[in-house]
Amino acid sequence: MSELATQIGMKIKSIRKIKAISQERLALLCNIDRSYIGRIERGEVNLTVEKLYEIAIALQVDAKELLP
Repeated sequence: MSELATQIGMKIKSIRKIKAISQERLALLCNIDRSYIGRIERGEVNLTVEKLYEIAIALQVDAKELLP
């Protein structure tokens, strides 16, 4: 995928780990599959703006914090 997708994925993973949230828990909070969270974190998928906001809400951060 693109460098942007990789950087966003790394940001999501970093914040998720700082907040001690598992991939499974984050997926549950966002109502998406856990394997999809893994693919997001590895930069293998391009997120929609809607999913980016759902993840930001689940992580309790502003969506702009997930952007590089």
